Amino acid sequence: MAASATILFFFTYFLLVFLTAAQPHNLSLRRQAKILVSLKQDFVASIPSTLNTWNMSNYMHLCTWNGITCDDTKSVTSIDISNLNISGSLSPNIHELTTLQVLNISNNLFSGNLSWEIPRLKALQVLDAYNNNFSGPLPLVVTQLLQLKHLDFGGNYFSGQIPLSYGTFNQLEFLSVAGNDLRSPIPRELGNLTNLRWLQLGYFNQFDGGIPPELGKLVNLVHLDLSSCNLDGPIPAELGNLNMLDTLFLQKNQLTGMIPPELGNLTSLKSLDLSINELTGAIPIEFSGLKKLTLLNLFINNFRGEIPQCIAELPELEVLNLWRNNFTGFIPSKLGTNGKLVEIDLSSNRLTGLIPKSLCLGRNLRILILLNNFLFGPLPDDFGQCHSLSRVRMGQNYLSGSIPTGFLYLSELSLLELQNNYISGQLSNKKSSVSAKLEGLNLSNNRLSGALPTAIGKFSGLKNLLLSGNRFSGDIPSDISRLKSISKLDLSRNNFSGRIPPEIGNCLSLTYLDLSQNQLLGPIPAQIAQIHILNYINISWNHFNDSLPEVIGSMKSLTSADFSHNNLTGSIPETGQYLFFNSTSFIGNPYLCGSYLTPCNITSNAPSQLGDGSDKKAKVPTKYKFMFAFGLLVCSLIFVVLAIIKTRKGSKNSNSWKLTAFQKLEFGSEDILQCLKDNNIIGRGGAGTVYRATTPNGNHVAVKKLGISKGTHDNGLSAEVKTLGKIRHRYIVRLLAFCSNKEMNLLVYEYMPNGSLGEVLHGKNGGLLQWDTRLKIAIEAAKGLSYLHHDCSPMIIHRDVKSNNILLDSELEAHVADFGLAKYLQNNGTSECMSAIAGSYGYIAPEYAYTLKIDEKSDVYSYGVVLLELITGRRPVGNFGEEGLDIVQWAKRETNWSKEGVVKILDERLKNVATAEAMQVFFVAMLCVEEYSVERPTMREVVQMLSQAKQPNTFQIQ
Repeated sequence: MAASATILFFFTYFLLVFLTAAQPHNLSLRRQAKILVSLKQDFVASIPSTLNTWNMSNYMHLCTWNGITCDDTKSVTSIDISNLNISGSLSPNIHELTTLQVLNISNNLFSGNLSWEIPRLKALQVLDAYNNNFSGPLPLVVTQLLQLKHLDFGGNYFSGQIPLSYGTFNQLEFLSVAGNDLRSPIPRELGNLTNLRWLQLGYFNQFDGGIPPELGKLVNLVHLDLSSCNLDGPIPAELGNLNMLDTLFLQKNQLTGMIPPELGNLTSLKSLDLSINELTGAIPIEFSGLKKLTLLNLFINNFRGEIPQCIAELPELEVLNLWRNNFTGFIPSKLGTNGKLVEIDLSSNRLTGLIPKSLCLGRNLRILILLNNFLFGPLPDDFGQCHSLSRVRMGQNYLSGSIPTGFLYLSELSLLELQNNYISGQLSNKKSSVSAKLEGLNLSNNRLSGALPTAIGKFSGLKNLLLSGNRFSGDIPSDISRLKSISKLDLSRNNFSGRIPPEIGNCLSLTYLDLSQNQLLGPIPAQIAQIHILNYINISWNHFNDSLPEVIGSMKSLTSADFSHNNLTGSIPETGQYLFFNSTSFIGNPYLCGSYLTPCNITSNAPSQLGDGSDKKAKVPTKYKFMFAFGLLVCSLIFVVLAIIKTRKGSKNSNSWKLTAFQKLEFGSEDILQCLKDNNIIGRGGAGTVYRATTPNGNHVAVKKLGISKGTHDNGLSAEVKTLGKIRHRYIVRLLAFCSNKEMNLLVYEYMPNGSLGEVLHGKNGGLLQWDTRLKIAIEAAKGLSYLHHDCSPMIIHRDVKSNNILLDSELEAHVADFGLAKYLQNNGTSECMSAIAGSYGYIAPEYAYTLKIDEKSDVYSYGVVLLELITGRRPVGNFGEEGLDIVQWAKRETNWSKEGVVKILDERLKNVATAEAMQVFFVAMLCVEEYSVERPTMREVVQMLSQAKQPNTFQIQ
C-alpha cells in the first residue's frame, strides 16, 4: 500500500513539472511571434509575400517562418529580411528578442535612426543594415554589444563623425560605414580593433586629414578599403605591418608623396589600388616581394621614372594599369613571361622602345592599351596568334611595319585601334569565317595601301570602320553592304576609285558616312536614301557627275551633307532636307545651279509649256461642283453622328477606374479626375500631358495622362509601374499612384514646384542657377541615377536622361523623373524632340543609334550631355554655327579636349565660378561622353568624382 502511494506521488509530481514547463514554452513562442508581427506592422507600402508566414495564427510554427532561425529551445536567434525592398521603420520592440544573434536587414528602404534599445540584445553577433535610408549620427549604443563580430552600416545617410568609442569593440571582425555622409578625421582609436579582419570606410564619406598610422596595428586585417573619401597626406609606412592583408584600396583620394617601400612587406597582398591620387616618385623596387599580387592599379597619378623590371617578374600578376602618369623608358622586356597577364594599360605616359614580344605568352591577355606614348618598331608577330585578345588600343605612337597576319581576324577581338602611326603594307584577306565580335576598327592616319579586302564584309558586328588618311586604292567592295551593324564609315583621304556600290543602301544602321577626298566617280546612288537614320554624309572632293538624287531630300534624319568640289550637274532640288543644307555643301560644282549657287537659266519655251498645259484643263460644270459639295456635307454629318454615338458608348464602358496606391493616400481617383482641366496643364510632351492636381487637403501632386492605343493592352506597363512604385530615394521623383481604365493611364507623382532643370536653365531665369547650385544639382541627379543602376534589383535603366527629366523642388533639389518608363511612354506618341528610335535628340549615345540596344552606359552618355548643359548653359542641339554639330562635338572642338579650355565654353551668365571645380566637372562630362561605352565610368564612379570636384587637381587630362 505504501509502495503504491509512493508511485502515485512521483507520477503526479513529474506530470506537474511537465505541464509547468510546457506552458512557459508555448507562452514564449506566442510572445516572440507577437513581437515579429509588430515588426511587420511597422512596414509601409506593400509587404512582400515572403512575409505572409508571419501570422499569429501560425505562431506554433514560428521557427519555420521565412527569414527566422531558432535554437534548440525554439528561441529566435536569427532574423534575415534582406533584399525585400521593405520601407518604413524598425519597431523598437525588437529589443525584446534577447536571444537574437543575427539581424540582417540589408538592401531595404528602412529610414529614421536606430533609436531602439540595442544594448538589450546582448547575444547579438551580426548587425547588418547595409544599403538602407537610415540617417542621423552613427548609434553609440552598439558599442555595448560585447559579442558583436560583424557591423555593417554602409550605404545609408548617416552623418557626423565615426564615434571614438567604435574603437572599443573587442570582438569585432568586420566593420563597414562606407557610403554615408560622414565627416571629421578617421579616429585613430580604430587601431585598437586588433581582431578586425575587414575595414571599409570610403565611398561618399568626406574625411578630414589623412590615414591614421595606428591602422598599422590591425595585424589580423585582410581587407582595407579607404577609397573615395577625401583623404590627403602621405600613405603611412605603418601599413607595411599588415602581413595578412590581401586587399588594399586607397584609390580616388588626394594622397601625396611617394609610395612607402614598406608596402613591399605585404607578402599576402593580392590587390593594390592607389589610382586617382597625387602620388609621385617611382615604383619601389621592394614591390618585388609582392609574390601574390594579381592586380596593380596606379593610374592617374604623377609617378615618374622607369617601370621596374621586378614588376614584370611578379609571378601572379594579371592586371597592370599605369595609365596617365609620367613613366619613361622601355616597357620591361619580361612583361608577360609569367603567362598570366589578362589586362595591361600603360597609355598616356612617355614610354618608348619596342613592344615586348612576351605580352601574350600565356594566351590569356584580353585588354592591351598602349596608346599615346612614343613606342616605335613593328607589332610583334605573336599578336596574330593571341586569340584571347578582346580590346587593343595602340594609337598615337610611332609604330611601323605591317599588321601581323591574323591580327585583324582574332576570334575574340571587339576593338582594334592603331590610328596615327606609321603602319604600312596591305590588309590581308581571309576566305574563311571571321569574328562577329569586332565592333570597332580604327586604322586611320597610317600608310596602308592596296585594295580593301572583301573579307571586311564578313565582320557582321562591325559598328565603326575608320580607314581615313591612308593610301588605299581600287574600288570600294560591294561586300561592305554586308555590314548590317555599321554606324560610322570613314574612308576619306585615300585613293579609292570607281563608283559607290549601290548596295551601300543595305547598311541600314549607318549614321555617318565620309567618302571625301578620293577619286570616286559616277552618279550618287539613290539607294543611299534607304538608310533612314543617316545623319552625316560627305562625298566632297571626288569626281561625281550627274544630278543630285532628289530622293535624298526625303531623308529627314540627314542634318549635314557635303557634295562640294565634284562634277555634279543640273539644279539643286528645292525639297526636303536640301532646303536646310549649308550653301558650302554645293560649291565647287561648276555645272550645278540653284538657290545656293547661280540661278538656273529658264528656257524660253518653259512659260509657253506651262500655258499650254493650263489651257488644256477643262472647266468643271457648276452642277457637278454643287453635287460634290452636297455629298461632302452629308458625309460629314454622318461622321459626326457616328463619332458622338461611339464616344457615349465608350464612356459607359471605360468609366471604371482602378487606383493602385504605392503609399497611404488622402485622395481617390475622383479627386484626380476633377483636376484634368486645360487650366491645370503644366507640361506637354510625346509621352503625354502633365497636370497639376490639388488634393482635398490642399496639397499638390503631378498627374501624367497617357493614352492607350485602340485594340492594345498596356504591354506590361502596369507591371513595370508596380515595380517603379516601390522605388524610394531622396533624389528620385516618387510615384505615388497609378490610375487606369480602358482608355487612359494616369501616373500620379509628387509635385515639383520649380519644374524641370531644362526649363529653368534654358529659360529667362537660367541666370539664377549659379555655379554652386548647378554643381549641387549635378551631384543629386547623379546619385539618383546611381541608385537606379546599382542599388535596384533588377537594374533600372532610365532610357531618356535629359535636363527636362530632372525636376526641381522648392529648394532646387534635383529629382530624376520618368525613370524606366521611356520604353512605355514613347509608344504613346513621338514628340518633335523624340528620335525615331528612343531617347531625345542630342542625348542619344552613339552605340544606341546603330544597335537600337541600350545599357546603363547609354544613360551615362546622356547624363554627360546634361553636365555640358550645366557648364555652358546651351541646349544639346542647335545654334552651334554648323549643321549637324551638337553640344558634345562643339565642346570637344572648342576646348581641344583640354579641361583648361572649359573657360572658353562657360555660361556667360555665371558669376564667381570656381575654375578648378568647373575643370573637374568638365573632365567628368568628357568621360561620360566617350564614344565607346566601355570607356565611360559607371554612375557610381561619376558620383564619387563629382563629389570631389571641390578639391582641385584630383584628376588630370592629358
